[in-house]
Amino acid sequence: MTTYIGLIGGGNISETHARAARGVPGVEIAAIYGTNAEKVARLSREHGGKPYSDFDQFLDHRPMDLVAVGSPSAMHATQGIAAARRGLHVLTEKPIDITTERADALISEADKAGIKLGVFFQDRCKPDILRVKKAVYEGVLGRPILVDARVKWYRPPDYYAKSRWRGTRALDGGGALINQAVHTVDLMLWLFGDVVSVQASSKTALHTIEVEDTLIALVHFANGALGVLQAATSVYPGYPRRLELTGSLGTLIIEQDRLLAADLRNPTEDLLHGGDADLNRSADSPVVSDTRGHQAVLEDFLEAIQSNTKPRCDGREGRRSLALVEAIYEACRTRKEVFCN
Repeated sequence: MTTYIGLIGGGNISETHARAARGVPGVEIAAIYGTNAEKVARLSREHGGKPYSDFDQFLDHRPMDLVAVGSPSAMHATQGIAAARRGLHVLTEKPIDITTERADALISEADKAGIKLGVFFQDRCKPDILRVKKAVYEGVLGRPILVDARVKWYRPPDYYAKSRWRGTRALDGGGALINQAVHTVDLMLWLFGDVVSVQASSKTALHTIEVEDTLIALVHFANGALGVLQAATSVYPGYPRRLELTGSLGTLIIEQDRLLAADLRNPTEDLLHGGDADLNRSADSPVVSDTRGHQAVLEDFLEAIQSNTKPRCDGREGRRSLALVEAIYEACRTRKEVFCN
């Protein structure tokens, strides 16, 4: 049975969604909506689907079963709600939106409409990260002590200058934290659990934008562990993302989504050898050349629809990282420790 998907957005990430969709057997791109007619027409020619510049007409297109939302972050909830009201399942890019208030509205509307809501946090599908998740759950690290997360990336000036929405509060919601490091925030929560409080500081160190390009946060986890997060698009030339998880029985190190080291008192066989690194040059480029992660998210989402189960990252899971991002930004503004709900 064919599943028909509609793409919302005509930019780089919608190109990624299109290539991911074409890699899944039984999925066909039905329609593409965007405000840039030239970009939408090109996507349509290359990947199929009817191009639309009118959002309501796009939503009325049939057959169409779900939409992949790749528009600016502040539009995710509004467009997702409109799709849900048409009975369409919604799979949105990260973050789920730029405020928890908007995220809650989307989650509520999805519940009301009885549709599936998912968020593209593709790191949850990466093989080595899944092995680390399993190991942490099984207690291989022992008592959690420390998380060290480094997203020390670089974006050239034209990354912001040539975009109407990147680096703006109104459409991006912030800078390096909510756009680039939100994947890592999601992993910190997914692997080590809830956060009780944060302290943070940020600045605009390099770029001419109205939000931060450099941020450091100190995170206090409910399990007693401490975490340090560095998030930047100001670090030339850009370095692979690195996540170090330490417990009383050792340390696991992930770099470029590959298990780099498992320095444990009692290592398990499946942690002795790391898999392949992610092929995307995320450290210095927004272009997604390796779509396997997005494809895995789409496959998981389709399975959730077919089996009526939760996707790996549903709306409520996607909200968790946004809530922590909000708390970190509040800590930056107030220069005080912020306690999380």
